[in-house]
Amino acid sequence: QVQFVESGGGLVQPGGSLRLSCAASGSIFSIYVMAWYRQAPGKLRELVARITPGRRTNYADSVKGRFTISRDNAKNTVYLQMNSLKPEDTAVYYCNTNIQGMDYWGQGTQVTVSS
Repeated sequence: QVQFVESGGGLVQPGGSLRLSCAASGSIFSIYVMAWYRQAPGKLRELVARITPGRRTNYADSVKGRFTISRDNAKNTVYLQMNSLKPEDTAVYYCNTNIQGMDYWGQGTQVTVSS
């Protein structure tokens, strides 16, 4: 069983920054591919960024150059640094991993970008 606790969301003005954190339970975090997803009201959940155990990353086109995913295996934590935030980034952000075909999700953290 894997459990995640996300933090770091909040209200920020356009152009601002936030850093999300996702702390994972379990001793084998380092072998997981970790991802951040987001879901805006009335929209489907979408992949934002992914990081492999070897720290290879990929991003949604909409966030490339603005968001950075990273991981600290010693702390069992994955981060999402979000810069140059836009109103369209407003959503609930979730961390995720998939183990043997089963998805595990955190509870989500709200990010609101508004003036």
